[in-house]
Amino acid sequence: MPLVRLDLPAQTAPQTMRTVADAVHHALVSALGIPVADRFQTIARRSADELICSAEFLGIVHSDQVVFVQITLAPRAVELKKALFLEIASGIARETHFKSSDVIINLVESARENWSFGNGQAPFA
Repeated sequence: MPLVRLDLPAQTAPQTMRTVADAVHHALVSALGIPVADRFQTIARRSADELICSAEFLGIVHSDQVVFVQITLAPRAVELKKALFLEIASGIARETHFKSSDVIINLVESARENWSFGNGQAPFA
């Protein structure tokens, strides 16, 4: 039940957008055991004025080709989160021109009862 929001540079090609989305979903499936059919994602291309990232933070250097990944999901153990972060960053770097150092990831944890997948139903409440 993760909800993924991707913000990419404006010049990102549609195929690259899909490749990034696929890499994130693959990471969720492999690192967290999310069902393959549990895929909900939004993708936005942003201008340079809309993607602001420090050139260096915590010893990590960022370029102007930053990718923001925000995932809202049910709480997970810290070790699973670390595995997810690594799988997302390495998958995006392996499949696209984006560097793993430019993949910024944020998880927003939400209790399962806060989700509805249609018809106003709350299957986990």
